[in-house]
Amino acid sequence: MTVTMRQPSRSLTPLLVPLLAGGLVMVALGVYGRVHAPTGFAVGPAGFSAALPMKAWLTTGAFVLAFVQVVSALSMWGKLGVDIPPAVHRWSGRLAFVLTIPVAFHCLYALGLQYDVPRVLAHSLLGCFFYGVFTAKMLALPKRDTPAWTLPVLGGLAFTALVGLWLTSSFWFFTTIGVKF
Repeated sequence: MTVTMRQPSRSLTPLLVPLLAGGLVMVALGVYGRVHAPTGFAVGPAGFSAALPMKAWLTTGAFVLAFVQVVSALSMWGKLGVDIPPAVHRWSGRLAFVLTIPVAFHCLYALGLQYDVPRVLAHSLLGCFFYGVFTAKMLALPKRDTPAWTLPVLGGLAFTALVGLWLTSSFWFFTTIGVKF
């Protein structure tokens, strides 16, 4: 029995729903962050001295796992010559995402979308963008008729957003305030 694989199409139509949903998530987070009255407190720092060190370390964990995502994706696409099990990609992505949830919750609920300081504005926008791109990627993942570049581009955008988030938060924290737990 011969199994034929469906070829990805050149049409962008299969991407409409994932991209629209990702765009809606991005805008909804931004609007919520802007109209919500920040509380100044959202989650306890469970094992950390304060919320900022917690956020810096959780974001750093997600940042490190983002590199695992890139390396394992390159392996899955046959670009490394090394076979890394696809489960490494799936689980590192799941764990990276889970690490971002308390950080995003604290940022949105306690601080809101801020625009007074350029670094904080960039961070706020990157956070909204990350979750929008992540949503689009997860919705495009099971679709077999998307263009071949879909997952690498969406994954690359999510990686880039996460690196930008790390630079505008954890890196800033570690270089300005210091390494604290």
